[in-house]
Amino acid sequence: MSGPIPFNHFAFATRQHQAFKLAQKSRPRAIRRYISLLRAVTPAFRRFTHDMPSSEKSAARSAPAIPRPSASVIVVNSQNEILLVHRNPKSKSFANAHVFPGGNYDEKQDGGHGLPFTAIRELFEESGLLLVHPSTSRMPSHAELEVAREEIHAQRRMFRDFLTQYDLRLNTESLLPFTQWITPPTVPRRFHTQFYVAFLDDTRAAGFSRGGKQERLPTPDGGQEVIAARFVHPQRALDEFNSKEISFFPPQFYLLTTLADILKGERNTSDQRERVRLLAYGAFGNMVINPRPLPGHDVKGTGYQVLTYEGDETRGGSPGRLHRSKVWFGPGGAAVGVALERNFDVFSEIEPHAFAQPTKL
Repeated sequence: MSGPIPFNHFAFATRQHQAFKLAQKSRPRAIRRYISLLRAVTPAFRRFTHDMPSSEKSAARSAPAIPRPSASVIVVNSQNEILLVHRNPKSKSFANAHVFPGGNYDEKQDGGHGLPFTAIRELFEESGLLLVHPSTSRMPSHAELEVAREEIHAQRRMFRDFLTQYDLRLNTESLLPFTQWITPPTVPRRFHTQFYVAFLDDTRAAGFSRGGKQERLPTPDGGQEVIAARFVHPQRALDEFNSKEISFFPPQFYLLTTLADILKGERNTSDQRERVRLLAYGAFGNMVINPRPLPGHDVKGTGYQVLTYEGDETRGGSPGRLHRSKVWFGPGGAAVGVALERNFDVFSEIEPHAFAQPTKL
């Protein structure tokens, strides 16, 4: 009798990728399928490893965690400022980093909806900003919004019930897909994140829409996952990062760098919005990026890690094609220095074949 059947992570990754593509289109059945795949992993894993020798069990248990589906929104106001939230230094994920608002798909809150719903709910919980349709007749008062926000975050109230109560219609159409990122296999807590861009001029927003916001933000456990939220120009945010005033993770640096090249000046223009839409609905917006260390790179000798992305010459791209970052990591895994190397035009020179197959988990 042969030994236990090995758990096929690549097959799972393929099914996961297919389900995620449907989920990002707001298909409830697809997102439920995605979650069911995650739930199936633990019992399947135990069944396959039950009779393994201890040495094989140890190796099997070190297999990469399955990424959780999540969504994040890059909100742009009329001054070309982008909304950033500052994570608590004690958070389990993205500690002390500046990130775009977002979080995990929550079956209780988001069941029956897709990732755009998750994105707007998380944005509301973390920043108080609520994106609804311009046709919405009556907006809740500031006090009503704050009460609802805290109750939803604490799971004492369903987001959908709040929307129904005030006859609010989420403007999911305003969310422009802006790449997906999957946490590397070596990281214990992994996420498959769909990023979106939303322009406030395209939607009606309740909540603050420029400058800083420093008051305490609620969390379910009474602590603080997010300690501040503010709008800041992408180039200024990058300058603050380069002067080590704030920290990012590689996806935030990558996306801010991309947007800083477009959102120039202090007034958002129709041409700038159109250029972002061209990226969103072109090859760029469809990119699924799985960062991987460059084989053979001497991290100790150089002091930095080289993360390669799909489309790099080492990841399916043409010879000489660079799509990678040099990353200097600080405490907690956040980057304290990043140098993006991307020697192709993101509007016209992305090679789709390099992104055709899901990467092994």
